[in-house]
Amino acid sequence: MVYNAVVGQSGGPTAAINSSLAGVVDTLVKSDKIGKVFGAVNGIEGILGGNLKELSEVFSKKENIDLLKQTPSSYLGSCRYKLPKEDTHKDYEKIFEVFDKNNIKYFFYIGGNDSMDTVMKLNAYSVKNNKNTIVMGVPKTIDNDLWGTDHCPGFGSAAKYVATSVLEIALDSYCYDTKSVTIVEIMGRNAGWLTASSALARSKNQSAPHLIYCPENAFDKDEFINDINNILKTQKNVIVAISEGIKDKDGNYILASSWGAQDKFGHAKLGGAGKALENLVAEKIGCKVRSVEINVLQRCAAHFTSKTDIEESFKIGKAAVKAALKGVSGNMMIYKRKKGSEYKVEISSMDINEIANKEKMLPENYITKNDVTDKFIKYAAPLIEGENKIKTKNGIPLFIKR
Repeated sequence: MVYNAVVGQSGGPTAAINSSLAGVVDTLVKSDKIGKVFGAVNGIEGILGGNLKELSEVFSKKENIDLLKQTPSSYLGSCRYKLPKEDTHKDYEKIFEVFDKNNIKYFFYIGGNDSMDTVMKLNAYSVKNNKNTIVMGVPKTIDNDLWGTDHCPGFGSAAKYVATSVLEIALDSYCYDTKSVTIVEIMGRNAGWLTASSALARSKNQSAPHLIYCPENAFDKDEFINDINNILKTQKNVIVAISEGIKDKDGNYILASSWGAQDKFGHAKLGGAGKALENLVAEKIGCKVRSVEINVLQRCAAHFTSKTDIEESFKIGKAAVKAALKGVSGNMMIYKRKKGSEYKVEISSMDINEIANKEKMLPENYITKNDVTDKFIKYAAPLIEGENKIKTKNGIPLFIKR
């Protein structure tokens, strides 16, 4: 019997999440085991509201798949909806009613930590209630903090953009013959993978960023000022990369804790760490200082993505469908890095129960109190390799819109 499939996207968008969507949809459309391919508009909220978009016709055309691969953000829209812990809640019954009504046997969810929590809960409900629904997770996060996978789709492109931006900011600051400190605030709540990737900007003749502070280590304001003063003894310009999620030894976010706002998952809404440290440097050192918050450009800059990232993201989407059609369920697709001097990965899958609600932090041997180690550079450098040829019109990139 031929069944239908639905795919959704959730959480913060990236420059590569649509490439994974393209891999999923392209493989589903070409399969003789699949009837209709639906997209859940705004993730699980779209399923709850019965807001499904038929994708088969649009993405039976290769040119549209190619455009989707180079389009940033989430083509299907996103959400941050948290399913209740109690599987007796009406949400579960409603979701599977929509599945039954539309003859949907396969559900693919592309997202990060909270999305994998949804995958785990829906798979558990399906098994418990003999629903026979295949539920698969496809990873996505610029934070690179999903457990079980060598790295996450979206991270390589974000890392490439961050490193490039830090390099360009550094060159801008070098042109003035006056002492200055530039603080670049980078996304990352609890894990500093993206902040650490700023070190990829360094080369033989270019040492910025000169200081890197990740949330895995407690942040000390006095040490921070001492670090800057020590560098200013030998050079005029200091470039600092900090994570938005840096905390003091008591676990308090720098500045963000003062306004206490939270999202639907109970996470503190971060921001302002760079500005707080800008004010601190102005007070304690008194030199020219500015803070730069790259903000959403880290995740939506599709004009300079990593070819490695976009190609791997497409492949992991395809692999998710192939695994599902073989009967694999309740798994998230993962990358496994092969041993050897040459960078190679294979795509596999892992039980979602081993992944959901866990965070992968930077290992201790990847960072110091104010920098990264060569081990991190060796890990991250291959992930930003290669450039993608972007289709344009009138000098502007072409993107596909729902």
